[in-house]
Amino acid sequence: MAKVCVITGGGSGMGLAAAKFMQNDRIIVLSGRTEAKLAKAVEELESMGFKAYAKACDTSKRESVKELVQYASSLGEVVTVINSAGLSPAMSDAETIIKVNALGTVYINQEFSKVMKSGVILDIASNSAYMLPSFMQSKKTYALADTDEDKFVKKLVKKTHMVKEGYMRSGFAYTLSKNFVVWYAKKCAYEYGPKGIRVVSLSPGLIATDMGNLEKESGGMLIGFSAEERMGKVEELGFAIASVADERNGYLAGVDVLVDGGSVNGMKEFKKNK
Repeated sequence: MAKVCVITGGGSGMGLAAAKFMQNDRIIVLSGRTEAKLAKAVEELESMGFKAYAKACDTSKRESVKELVQYASSLGEVVTVINSAGLSPAMSDAETIIKVNALGTVYINQEFSKVMKSGVILDIASNSAYMLPSFMQSKKTYALADTDEDKFVKKLVKKTHMVKEGYMRSGFAYTLSKNFVVWYAKKCAYEYGPKGIRVVSLSPGLIATDMGNLEKESGGMLIGFSAEERMGKVEELGFAIASVADERNGYLAGVDVLVDGGSVNGMKEFKKNK
């Protein structure tokens, strides 16, 4: 049976870059909201020798995710899921960001784990997850994502009201949502591990994609704290994502892989007086 790799947010940016580094014996399914963008990405992959398909999906809606799962499963055995779909602070309001980034991760992990016999689920988080103070990291609230989605969203949105409306509130929602992704991926690793499904998260720094460039002016303060004092290249993150997802990395599970050029460590220790 053919092996299938599903990449959400695969129409551009890190998702598409990761697809280009995948093993070419895999069927690649790219998902996203914009069909025209997905079609163009599929054409690009096909020109490189990949067998690729597009399937529109809104990861913030469980039924849409279920349709993606059904479609991918019809093509073969799903062995790799890379969840890179997400919204940055400049792209939407706090509630929508939490629904797409946090609940989207829940839906992807839960629904794909039901059909996967083995393989890997890689959830893309962000180095902003490391900016959230420990007292703001409520595991009880995070756990509600599995039991009471509405209450989960309301509690996280309420936390964002601690800051002003606009970019700051959306930025806080983004940080909360990505901190949740790191926690949830770890939780899923121990839940799905006995089934042979490896779960891991990866936290990029600011990357020179369309989304990253939107955030550079308002959210680029960490660039100066990186070792080389620059944004990451999309190809660098694509390779990192594909490497972490590679089946030869079978013992890499239950952790977050920080790929941010050293920004977090620079800010917290080595360049904190800059």
